[in-house]
Parts: sequence; C-alpha cells; structure tokens
Amino acid sequence: MSLRTIDSLGSLAGKRVVVRCDLNVPLKDGIITDDGRVRASVPTITRLLDEGASVIVISHLGRPDGAPDPKYSLAPAATRLGELLGKPVGLAADTVGEDAEAKVAALQPGEVLVLENLRFNPGETSKDEAERAAFAERLAAFADAVVSDGFGVVHRKQASVYELEQLRPSAAGLLIAHELDVLERLTEKPERPYAVVLGGSKVSDKLGVIAHLLPRVDSLLIGGGMLFTFLAAQGHKVGSSLLEADQIDTVKGYFAEAAERGVEIVLPTDIVVASKFGADAETAVTAADAIEETPFGASGLGLDIGPETASAFAERIRGSKTVFWNGPMGVFELAPFAAGTRAVAEALTQVDGLAVVGGGDSAAAVRQLGFADDQFGHISTGGGASLEFLEGKKLPGLEVLGWQ
Repeated sequence: MSLRTIDSLGSLAGKRVVVRCDLNVPLKDGIITDDGRVRASVPTITRLLDEGASVIVISHLGRPDGAPDPKYSLAPAATRLGELLGKPVGLAADTVGEDAEAKVAALQPGEVLVLENLRFNPGETSKDEAERAAFAERLAAFADAVVSDGFGVVHRKQASVYELEQLRPSAAGLLIAHELDVLERLTEKPERPYAVVLGGSKVSDKLGVIAHLLPRVDSLLIGGGMLFTFLAAQGHKVGSSLLEADQIDTVKGYFAEAAERGVEIVLPTDIVVASKFGADAETAVTAADAIEETPFGASGLGLDIGPETASAFAERIRGSKTVFWNGPMGVFELAPFAAGTRAVAEALTQVDGLAVVGGGDSAAAVRQLGFADDQFGHISTGGGASLEFLEGKKLPGLEVLGWQ
C-alpha cells in the first residue's frame, strides 16, 4: 500500500512546514500526567528541523466547544515539547488570528512554534464542509508543506486532518508511518500463535474489531466490563456488574463463529467482586459462574478479573508470537482492581514476538502501573484510530495521504 512520506516533499530547507501532531495529553491541574503523545511527536519534528525547515505544530486538546477555554490550552504541551527538543518552543495565543500570523511571519529556519488549540476554532470539527475548508485555507496560508503525524485523529474528517492536506504538498510523518507498519503486521500474515486481548467497559465499543479479527486470530481473551455480557450470553448471572443486554445475541453469534473457525474465546474463570464501586469497597474473589453467590449477592459488582484468570491470561500471552491488547482488565485506577491489568501488561513485556498495546486506556494503564514504553513492542498513540483500522474501515486522514 502506498503512503506519501516526508521524502516525497523534496528539500525542505528554508520552508515552513505545518505539522499536525496529536498533543491531546491528559492534564490534572494544568500538569501533564502522561506525556507519551508529546514524546511520540519528537522524531518527526526533529527530522524536519534537521532538514532546515521551520516547524509550525498544530494540535487539539480535549473538547472545547469551538471557543477559547484556558483549561484546554496547549501551553503545557508546548512547554514539554520544548524540554524534549532541548530548545525554546513558541506558543501563539490563537489558531489563525493576529498573534499566530505575527509569530509565523517571524519564525526562522530551525525554530518551532505551536499554535493554540485547533478546537478553539469551530471550523476544525464543523460538520459543514465549507466551514472546515475555510479554516483549512487559513492554516494552509502558513505552510509551504504539511506533514500529518497525529495518528490518534486520522479516523476523523476534520479540517487539520483532511482538508488541509489537500491544499499544500502533504505527507505522513514518521509516527503515522510506524503505526501503519505495526497495524499491517497485525492484520496481514501475523506470526502465530496470535492472541487478541480485549477489555474496557463495553462490548459495543469493540463490535467491529471483534468481527474483523475473529477470522485472523487464534485466541480472543476477554476481560474488563465487557466480559459480563459474554458471561450473560452463556447463561450466567452477573449481579450488578456492567451488562449490555442488547448485545447478548451478538455475543452468542461470536461464540458460534469462533467455534466454526476454530478460534478460542477465553473468558475469565474467576472474578474480583466488590460491594460497591470504590477503593474502600469490600471485595471477594469468586468463580465467574457464581458472581451472585458472594456475600454481596445480586448487588455485587465485578471490577477485575481474578488471580486464576490473570495467571491463565498471562501464560496464554507469553506463549503467543503476536499479541494485540486494547482495554484494561478491570478498574485499574483503583488499587484493589488493578492486578488483572498489571498481569496482562507484564506478560506483554515477555512476549517473544510482536506485542502491541492498543492506545487509549491501555496505554494510560501501563504507564500508571509503572511500565516503560520500551518494554513493549509498540504502544499505539491512537486507540480509536487503531480499532477502526483493525475493523477494516477506511480512515479519511490516511486516504488523503495516499493510503489505499
């Protein structure tokens, strides 16, 4: 498959390059709690600076409602980017207004400027193509070339992801190229055994990826809140655990297809059940088919896979040559329910092959639990984009870069 790369842009010396990064980092009281996406942006920016370009970084952060909001400012990300690059990084106070225009005009080769949050402008995410195009035109006025490197947004048809790339010579950055290389290895002739580990809260969030990967994998390991819909599909009671009753028939269909294809769907054999949702809850470990037989009865909440399951999942993961994991095994943010996610993460660090952490909550979990990025084969920067790619969907932010 073809993808326009930076090499296709020719000499960039003395040129202004707008780079669409994904600096959508989590913040707490204005402090970045996970700088993974900022670090992932550095190689492409460094490459462009080494070629003699001046770099204008654009990104969104959070979901401001098309207007400036100080709590969604890119200032913390710009500061962190400067620290990682080892050089000053400017910040424009707006996206395409007077301050941005003045600072872009003053930008010299080898310098970096971050424009303020793209979503402060309603044109970025507008459903009106004309409004998006008008905003993209103003961004394009800053650029001799555009490099798209925000993998986490390539599934969105937004001004900076889709329309902008059509207005100037454009190419994929190093991050997008690497993400695609890894995702292709997960879908095209993966090394076997191939295990996919899915967690998170809802089955409905994973319908497409389950349907698309079932014909390709050897085993599917199910944890997180979604596991209770699988247990219910087998006729088990799940207490007050998260349940999508409207997905039970769909899940029964997965069981039937898996049996037909010789794919093993591996469900937990034990569950950590809590009296309530909270770190101070009473807990009990019970068999997966006996959730309502704890002291909490039908009010019990399943909030993590149990220790027996964690051990079995870890053994299955370590014995695989290709592993894709998306979604925590339990409520990892609360210490009593983090053990399952920790066991899965640790097992992925021991895979003799390709082990991919599929972005989003899984990426946050491994970092919060103390693992380093380089312990894994790859940590994706785009949870939603990764899943849509693995569902076989066409992603507008890739198609516009020549990806077929």
